[in-house]
Amino acid sequence: MHQHYQELTKNTANYIPLSPLSFLARTADIFGARTAIIYGDRHYSWQQTYGRCRALASALNRHGLGLGDTVSIIAANTPEMYEAHFGVPMAGCVLNTINTRLEAETIAYILADSDSKLLIADTAFHDSVAAALQMLDHDIEVIDIRDMALGDLPPLGQRDYEAFIATGSSDFDWQLPQDEWQALTLSYTSGTSGRPKGVVYHHRGSYLMSFGTVAAWQLGQHPTYLYTVPMFHCNGWGHAWTTALMAATIVLTRTITAEEIFQLVETHKVTHFGGAPIVLGMLVNADETLRPDLSDRNVMVMTAGAPPPASILEKLSAMG
Repeated sequence: MHQHYQELTKNTANYIPLSPLSFLARTADIFGARTAIIYGDRHYSWQQTYGRCRALASALNRHGLGLGDTVSIIAANTPEMYEAHFGVPMAGCVLNTINTRLEAETIAYILADSDSKLLIADTAFHDSVAAALQMLDHDIEVIDIRDMALGDLPPLGQRDYEAFIATGSSDFDWQLPQDEWQALTLSYTSGTSGRPKGVVYHHRGSYLMSFGTVAAWQLGQHPTYLYTVPMFHCNGWGHAWTTALMAATIVLTRTITAEEIFQLVETHKVTHFGGAPIVLGMLVNADETLRPDLSDRNVMVMTAGAPPPASILEKLSAMG
């Protein structure tokens, strides 16, 4: 039998590359009408989110971008940032999420080192991004994310995100990667020991990490997840993909204050969120009158980055 075992090869009946992109396709097919994204007055279903991601992928391909090209994004936790986690790799490109808190020189270094072919930029960070672009020795096309809630901010590029994805097709026939070890995303370290260093996630690793999160967090189907973890930080701890896997409702915010978090938890009946210890400390030390009514449920919290003090965990538990 040894010979027969060795002759068995991969085929479409017994093998498919592991990729978190498959989570979105499945959820849109089965739970397409469920709410996927809530961002202020903007609400998208899973079917709409899938269509927007496919339109982004299509627009990138029509723009001449494809396998192995780096597409960078610097943005708050907006629908566009979430969509980029699927739409960019659906085009075969690699998504590079840039820390919004960086100074212009470091942003310029990352854009150059990553060989970014296109930058999607939140105009809320106009000054640092504009300065970074001036430092480059070549031009990069910029697609603007214009958040109308912030008013009419100065543009960075020649067109905005909505106009760009309108050049694509929401029925784009994207393909899973041929190799699950293919690069999915690129992130840069904070540069505490010299220049920032690039870290690559592949499709297989991010797929498996999402399932690990489900098991570790005992995450059930259809949670309501408040996205307080910046998506530039390890792709928001990989929760962009995990939420698609579990057909969650994702509440997005660019404002990380105790008042905003408590209000969103109350309004949208949030069941899960993540936060570094500094965020958890902010919540337990906030005015008690701001706290939401959690008498009907417990909110599950994931924390990372550093071990939180036991006193913080005890106070959070007492709050529900």
